[in-house]
Amino acid sequence: MAATKKNEKSTSVTSAESEKALQITRKYMLWSAGAGLIPFPIIDLASIIGVQMKMIAEISEVYGVQFSDNKAKNTISAALSGVTASTFAQGTLGSSIKSIPIVGSIVGSVTMPFFASASSYALSNVMINHFEAGGTFLDLDIDKFKENFKMMFKKGEKAAEELKAEVATAK
Repeated sequence: MAATKKNEKSTSVTSAESEKALQITRKYMLWSAGAGLIPFPIIDLASIIGVQMKMIAEISEVYGVQFSDNKAKNTISAALSGVTASTFAQGTLGSSIKSIPIVGSIVGSVTMPFFASASSYALSNVMINHFEAGGTFLDLDIDKFKENFKMMFKKGEKAAEELKAEVATAK
């Protein structure tokens, strides 16, 4: 059984594993946002997915869950297809708009880091909750995963804004 302690920001009890996993989440939210700044359409999306796969690999290691590249790719694809069409379009649009000279780069550099950070938050938190419940990649219910991802994406948008503000004040 994992050691538990009170989380200072809430009254909920968290495991040592979830605290470490949340630290990993924060790190990869920043890395995902950075990948979203890549000025080349499609390459930015590929980079974001790569960052998210690395994040899931580290989180699965925390929980002692065997990581599989193929299963992680399927999980990320399922997660992104589970985002509402307009939200996913925002991310894809943020990537493809970068191909428009000058204006596209500016608009894309605003939307993609935010989308990438929020989706990383959602993906990691759904996986943390799944691993906390004793789940593995093999018993992941994709329909439930999509539903949880949508809910976590909304929270991820708020978390991305908070992280952005925190980074801005640290400068």
